[in-house]
Amino acid sequence: MTTTEEAAGVTTTDAPSTEAPTTHGYHKQKDEHLKRLRRIEGQIRGLQRLVDEDVYCIDILTQVSASTKALQSFALQLLEEHLRHCVADAALKGGAEIDEKVEEATKAIARMLRT
Repeated sequence: MTTTEEAAGVTTTDAPSTEAPTTHGYHKQKDEHLKRLRRIEGQIRGLQRLVDEDVYCIDILTQVSASTKALQSFALQLLEEHLRHCVADAALKGGAEIDEKVEEATKAIARMLRT
């Protein structure tokens, strides 16, 4: 398990999965998402450069705000795709799965609101 996985509370196993590969809601826009995340990564590197160059605090804070908004926008789009794909699919299947997916989405929204 990597440090990132540990910090995120992700657990992994070495056992092979018997389930079919899952296509996530963001799959069709994966390339666009990666491009967007690389742009955000560039913004973060820009923040490091600003600090390294002793740029005025307020100017750095302005860039922090822009980076934060970019991440929030990405998260909102990902959430929308989750609702349209994963939650909608669970609704078609019915049963306990829809309840699980709605609860999962609700918790994700609550986490987004806390930030």
